[in-house]
Order: sequence, then structure tokens, then C-alpha cells
Amino acid sequence: MAALREAATMIRAGGIVAVPTETVYGLAADARDSAAVARIYAAKGRPDFNPLIVHVTDLAAAERIAVFDDDARVLSTRFWPGPLTLVLPLREGAGIASLVTAGLATVAVRVPAHRAMRALLAEAAAPLAAPSANASNGISPTRAEHVAASLGAAVPLILDDGATTEGVESTIVAGRTILRPGPVTAEMLAEVLPVMAGATAHVSAPGQLATHYAPAKPLRLDAVSGGAGEWLIGFGAVTGDDTLSAGGDPVEAAARLFDTLHRADASDCTRIAVAPVPEAGIGAAINDRLRRAAHR
Repeated sequence: MAALREAATMIRAGGIVAVPTETVYGLAADARDSAAVARIYAAKGRPDFNPLIVHVTDLAAAERIAVFDDDARVLSTRFWPGPLTLVLPLREGAGIASLVTAGLATVAVRVPAHRAMRALLAEAAAPLAAPSANASNGISPTRAEHVAASLGAAVPLILDDGATTEGVESTIVAGRTILRPGPVTAEMLAEVLPVMAGATAHVSAPGQLATHYAPAKPLRLDAVSGGAGEWLIGFGAVTGDDTLSAGGDPVEAAARLFDTLHRADASDCTRIAVAPVPEAGIGAAINDRLRRAAHR
């Protein structure tokens, strides 16, 4: 389609475009072009020590960028294309801009499943660095209008393919450690490898900052009722002004998470409250995002 060809042309010319993935909308640029990657950081106001994920078309393309061990091959075979990012040693001569890796010896790489991102990768014929298409530390975008509201004229083109399906960012794994929970849950990972949840002392992958995914308004967690001036986001039996899932479905809650936060932030209320969500399965990813959103 014309918009896709225009987006690919902009990428090849060193520009940035917003594009949906199955997780959230990303702000994409050629990962080999340091000036283009710098435009991502400038548009987002992103700290330059926070690395970016490189999106590629398939395992062969990933292996041209990163060094795979047996564990990484097992995970990539099982979960790619899909919402799993692997942090691996950067291959010598990979050509990835140092801004992408924040100067680290590792690179975060993913093979996405979404048709729009895969089409853009193919048309642009380039690995794409693509963090979430929102102002740094803001609420992640799951619709094109979220991108426009957050970044405005800083993004010259948005490929609109409707709402994303997963609704939260990809799971990030380094070795056998989960650095960021996501749609590929710990339980799913444990079916193929004994993966332990954990965290590193320094920022080695996207989404590890203590404050992240944050609305402009103060956020209260584990709320069973709304207080004065609060917009209550319910879950299951806890009803409110909006709900993550009236039926208590954590998968539906993940898909709706950032959309409900955007609506809450745009409301007339001065504060936001969110009902408890069970920690099991993808609930771990939901609660990770909510804890970071509430951290001030």
C-alpha cells in the first residue's frame, strides 16, 4: 500500500515512522543509522543509557546481529515470530549503531509477528530499532491516536493498523533470566527452559527504569474502591469508571491496560486508581507495568 511504501522510503532516507507491532506501537528507524536512531531519542526525550530493541524479519537476520547460544536457539525456535526479545552478545561487525545498544556489548533483538511491522521490515530491507512510540516514561501506545497525542508533529508518519493485540511490551530474556515480564510468560518459558525471573543492577535492556509507562496523574494500586477525585480502573468484581476486564480475564486486561490508562489520564479526575490484578501468568507483566507507572 502507498503508506507502507512511503514509510519504507522515509526509513531508507534516515527518517522515523510509527508502526504497530503485536505488543504496542513502535517508533522505528534504521538500526544501522546513528543519526536516524538519534531522531528516535530526540522525539521521545529518551535517556541515552536506555537501549533499544532491534526488530528483524527472521532468525537468520537476527544471527547477523547477535551471537546465539543453544538456549537462545531453543527460545527463538519456540517463540519467534512473537513478543519475545532476547538480549545476546552483539556480533562483531554487525553494523548496529552504538546508540541502539547504549554502548553495551549486548543487543536486544526480536522477530515480530505483526503484519504491519513485518511488511515494513521487508519493504525497508533494514533492521529496525523501535521503542514504544510515546514520550519517554509516558503511557505506551496501543492505538495510532495514542501516538499522535503523545508525540504529535515529532512523528511525520503513523502506520495505523488498529489496536494492538497483546497490549503490553515484549518479554525480555537474557540467558535464563527474565529482565522484563510480558506476553510470553514465565510459565510458557519454563515449558522449554528453566528460566528464573530477576533483574540486573544496571539498565541492560529496555523497560528497566524504575519509573516508566507513567500517566501524568498520580496512580494508586490495589484499589477496591475509588477515592475522592480518583478515576477507578476496575478488574473482575471491582467495578469503576473503566475496567481492564469485567470477567477477570488477565489476557484481556493486558490488551486493554494502556488504553484504559490513556482514558484515565484524559479524564477530569485528578488521580487514578487501579484494582488488584492476580500476579499469575501475564498478570506479572501487567503488575510490572503498573508498579513502574506508580513509582514517583
